[in-house]
Amino acid sequence: MKQLKTFLSISALLAISGCELLQSTGGLPGLNPLPPTEQEVTLGLKNALEVGIHNAVKLTSETGGFFNNPLIRIPFPPEAVRMERTLRDIGLGNQVDQFVRTMNTAAEEASKRATPIFVNAIRQMTFTDVMNIWRGDSTAATQFLQRTTSDALRAEFKPVIKSAIEQVELTALWNPLASAYNSIPFVTPVNPNLEDFITDRALQGLFSMIALEEASIRRDPAARVNDILRRVFGWLDNEKKS
Repeated sequence: MKQLKTFLSISALLAISGCELLQSTGGLPGLNPLPPTEQEVTLGLKNALEVGIHNAVKLTSETGGFFNNPLIRIPFPPEAVRMERTLRDIGLGNQVDQFVRTMNTAAEEASKRATPIFVNAIRQMTFTDVMNIWRGDSTAATQFLQRTTSDALRAEFKPVIKSAIEQVELTALWNPLASAYNSIPFVTPVNPNLEDFITDRALQGLFSMIALEEASIRRDPAARVNDILRRVFGWLDNEKKS
């Protein structure tokens, strides 16, 4: 009888320990309860960035990647919004629409050049960068990339956008629109720098998509497409819950 009581006591302790272990790991058997190593965190964070960048560049550089996405579609230049309304009122709506579509096409073409710049930034990350990003907010990695790549991306994008503008004859679309508007009595003439405008909007759109990808990986376990992402971000999830 004494042996039976001892066996039952040990069984109860094992059961309690098992429950505590499941709670500490989010209830998922087999999940390593120990913190990820420095190597795992570095690999996981860089892998998350690579996944997010790949998806974002793919989405923005495909045909319609900007124009068909209302979150990042480049609009008629805001400084000329009165011009847009006036041109539509006088029957030039189709030309305005063609101009807007062509601007977005230029941004889609430029986005194809982004990946090598991002990859270079990832390779130069320090361990301090990695840890700050890993424990940072939902867009910490995106903010890091904005700080470290914006100048290089702008320098890379501008010639591509300039070439795209020439290739699709965007200026040929813009000049008649601007001339038609500027010839209207008493209006303030407009002539925005199209290269700068499209470049800035292309960068904003690209980083917006990277931010969405990053937030998804941090928030949604289904977006963690490999073991290292599940390990590194899954452990972080459980730490926040405890």
